[in-house]
Amino acid sequence: MKDTLNLLLSKLRMKQLQLLIALDDQKSLHKAAGVMSMTQSAASKALQELESMLEAPLFERSKSGMIPNQLGHCVIRYARLVTTDLTALCQDVAEIRSGRGGRLAIGAIMGAIPECVVPALNQLHAGQPDLSVEVVEDTSARMLQQLDDGRLDLVIGRAAVAADPSKYHYRPLGDEPLSVVVGYGHPPLPNKEVKLRDLAGHRWVMYPSHMPLHALLEREMDLAGLQMPDNPVSTASTFVTVALLQSSHDLVSLLPSAIAGLFVRKKMLRLVPVKLKSPSQTFGIVTRKGGVLSPPAQQFIELLRVHPPQPLQTPRPPRKRLPAHTARKQKSA
Repeated sequence: MKDTLNLLLSKLRMKQLQLLIALDDQKSLHKAAGVMSMTQSAASKALQELESMLEAPLFERSKSGMIPNQLGHCVIRYARLVTTDLTALCQDVAEIRSGRGGRLAIGAIMGAIPECVVPALNQLHAGQPDLSVEVVEDTSARMLQQLDDGRLDLVIGRAAVAADPSKYHYRPLGDEPLSVVVGYGHPPLPNKEVKLRDLAGHRWVMYPSHMPLHALLEREMDLAGLQMPDNPVSTASTFVTVALLQSSHDLVSLLPSAIAGLFVRKKMLRLVPVKLKSPSQTFGIVTRKGGVLSPPAQQFIELLRVHPPQPLQTPRPPRKRLPAHTARKQKSA
């Protein structure tokens, strides 16, 4: 392993890594050479030199073109990671030289954004107003792929969903409780606990089948002895979910409680007092092992750890005022 590392460090060229990425994209040596502004013979020689260093072929030739084998996929992933990191380096250097600060790319699950990501970003921006920030909201599994590719500096999500969680550093932050919600114009709900069975007359706005919240609702329905709805509206968008709930009184949905609380406070949604049986899922800070964090990423993580998310306080309905004469009677009694 040490000999291979020394050989790569002494002979590996960025042009070879860029060629691997072009081959993965184009599936053709001729097309990849064109993208790289190289002759086909020069591209072929560069690939052979890299395969010789690794002592194994990286591609298989098929009717559909040059397809990476298992080793090829591994090397290409790291090639993308290195080129992405170098691109980010050049970008950061240029921005720092120009006095515009650096760049930070964060991935976050939906439920972590209001109570966790937003407060930390506000504090970070207060000290670094010229910092460029990108926030990606997606499932943990998809964001971990972007973390692997170097497109994200860190993820606020779950490392356990990865095929190999040991690749990451994971620092737990908090839980992501869920709430059942309807539009604010929905008829008044009873104060007592509502069962999922009581919502049988409603249509569900659900998440696509690849998302964890879909599996959780499926589990809740199963525990309640119910079938999944036959005629749901499926969307991964919070905005679409809220807009649909507001437009119709017969729709109901499941949202992270932190997100639901935002819209409840703005009188756009109402909480349905359904007690879910599934435990809240924990989320945390996920970073790559062996990766070097930029100063903005380190500061952002420190802010998250110093000021962890606070549990959501479910809004209480306003207390009814008693007529003056009734209040006086109760006081005198």
